[in-house]
Amino acid sequence: MTTVEDPVAAAARCTPEFRRNPHPVYAHLRDEAPVCPMRPPHGIDTYLITRYEDARAALSDPRLSKDMYGAMDAYRRIFGDSSLALDDNMLNSDPPKHTRLRKLVNSEFTPRRVESLRPRIQDVVETLLDGCETREPVDLLPAFAFPLPITVICELLGVPRDERSQVQGWSTTVANTGFGEEFKQAQAKAEESMHAYFADLLARKRSRPGDDLLSALTATRDKDGGLTENELISTAFLLMFAGHKTTAFLIGNAVYHLLANPAQLRAVRENPELVGRAVEELVRYDGSVETATFRFATEDVEIAGTRIPKGALVQIALTAANRDPLKFESPDQFDVMRPQTEQSAHLGFGHGIHYCVGAPLARLEMQLALTGLFSRFPKLALADPASEPRWMEVPFPAFRGLAELPIVLEPAVP
Repeated sequence: MTTVEDPVAAAARCTPEFRRNPHPVYAHLRDEAPVCPMRPPHGIDTYLITRYEDARAALSDPRLSKDMYGAMDAYRRIFGDSSLALDDNMLNSDPPKHTRLRKLVNSEFTPRRVESLRPRIQDVVETLLDGCETREPVDLLPAFAFPLPITVICELLGVPRDERSQVQGWSTTVANTGFGEEFKQAQAKAEESMHAYFADLLARKRSRPGDDLLSALTATRDKDGGLTENELISTAFLLMFAGHKTTAFLIGNAVYHLLANPAQLRAVRENPELVGRAVEELVRYDGSVETATFRFATEDVEIAGTRIPKGALVQIALTAANRDPLKFESPDQFDVMRPQTEQSAHLGFGHGIHYCVGAPLARLEMQLALTGLFSRFPKLALADPASEPRWMEVPFPAFRGLAELPIVLEPAVP
C-alpha cells in the first residue's frame, strides 16, 4: 500500500504536490477508500471513484445522472447561471434526450468524415512544424500542441479563419476552473459571447451552407426538427470546446513521456506501425481527462460497500482507474508494447453512452502529430531533462496537462 499524508485532502484541494504527481494519492485511495467522500473547494459533497471495475460500472450506471439540470442548486454553485445555455447538450443529459442529441451528431460526425480530414491534418502538422524550426528552446504547447487541434476543429465545424482566435480566447476562458468572483465574471462574459457567436454563425450556415459539420447539423436539424435552437447552439459549443483542449493537453503529455522514456520513443521510431498502440498506451498512462464530468446520484447508490446518498455529486477518476493493478499489469510502467487487450481497455475516452464522440478524431490527430514531430526533428529533446515538469493548476481534478513543455528541436552537437 502506498503511504500518503492526508490523501483525501490532497485530492479534494488539488494541492501542488497532488498536481505534480497524483498517482500515489490515487493508489492509496484505491487501496483504502475506493469510493471516497470529500468536500472540494466548490463546497458540495462529492464521492470520488478510483478503482477500474467500479469506475467502468459507474460510467454506465443510469442511477448516476448526467442531467445537471436535475441538480440545479449544485450546478449553479459550481458553474453559475451563465453556463446553463451552453450546457444544453448531449454531455449533460440522460436518455431519451441524450439519445436524440447523440443520434444527430453521430449521423454527421462519421468515421468517414473524420478520415477525410487526414490530408488536411497532415498539412496543418507540417505547417506548424515549419514555424518551429529553431535551435532555441521552444514551448511546444503554444507552438504546436494547441494550434493543431484548434485549427482542425474550427475547419471541421466551419468557423471562418479570421474568427478563430477570438473563439479560442472565449473557449480558453470558459475552460478555466476557479471560484473567485473576478473569475466567475470573466467566465460568464465569455459564455455569453460564445452563445451569441454560435447563434450568429449557425444563422450564417443556414443562408450560406458550406461543406462543414455545422452546416450539416443545421440542415439535419431544420429538416427533422430534432433539436431546439438552443440545443444546436450548445452542441456547436460542445464540439468546439471538447475538440481542442483535451487533445492539446494529450499531445503535450504524450511528447513529454516519450522524451522522458527514450527506450519507448526508440521503439516507436524504429517501428512506425506502433504509433497507434503508443497513442492508446499514452491515453491510459497519463491521459488529459483526469476525471469524468460530474454525475449526481438520483437515488441512494452503493458502490464497493460505500453508500452514495441521493443528490450527492460523483466524480470518476479515469486517471486512477487506468492505473489500477487489478486490471493492468505493472500499471505505473509506460510500455508501448503492452498487450493490446490491456491498451484497448483504458477508460481515457470514457465508457458507455457518453463515450467520447470525438475519440476517432483525437486518435488521428495524435498519430499524425507524433509521427510528424519525431520524423521532422529526430534530435528533439527536453530543454532541461533534469527539471520536474510543471503541470497546470486546477482547483479540483478535471483536466491533466502540462503548463509548459520547453523543448529543443535540434540540440547542438557537443
